[in-house]
Amino acid sequence: MEELDYGPNGALVYCMEYLLDNIDWLQHALEEFAEDDYFLFDCPGQMELYSHIPVMRKVVQALQSIEFRIAAVYLIDATFVVDTPKFLAGSLQSLAAMVQLELPHINVVTKCDLVDQEELDKVLEMGSAEMVAQMHERTRGRLSQLTGALCTVIDSFSLVSYLPMNVKDEDTIEKVLLHTDHVIQYGEDLEPTHPDEAEVDPDTPNG
Repeated sequence: MEELDYGPNGALVYCMEYLLDNIDWLQHALEEFAEDDYFLFDCPGQMELYSHIPVMRKVVQALQSIEFRIAAVYLIDATFVVDTPKFLAGSLQSLAAMVQLELPHINVVTKCDLVDQEELDKVLEMGSAEMVAQMHERTRGRLSQLTGALCTVIDSFSLVSYLPMNVKDEDTIEKVLLHTDHVIQYGEDLEPTHPDEAEVDPDTPNG
């Protein structure tokens, strides 16, 4: 950052573009692993990488070129979800990433142990009419038509839905993993395993 006189966001964009320019290094490194290995790529959260420039989409395409099955998992903090305007903004960001990356997409609410569960469930189950009403109270009519249209589109077409995840609840983690496995069809190409043939006693019924 000091050498190139970049700010934090500019430096991050530079790093991702540098990675893309040298993507063959990453491809060669990944090809050394087994075909059924499972990778988690912790990607930067800056929206510029997904909405303004095509760098992340090109990284995805480079991984797909070496037969990687990829799903995008968008994480949003539960403390943001319980705030309706932030929840709407987060949903729009998720939708932007979904359109840009063109991948199977899963949205996960993290840190659910930090908020009231009933309040979180209420927000996640909220319809567009209730969301518009809450947004109208917060904005006092400003941009109310635009806000209403955005809420209606997201709700009516079921464009964005969320899976809650609590690190203290293994069932929620397992559910996220199962959804991810399903969308990337993980394990479908593996050789089926057969149990050893059991010895059969000819004197037993059906033996």
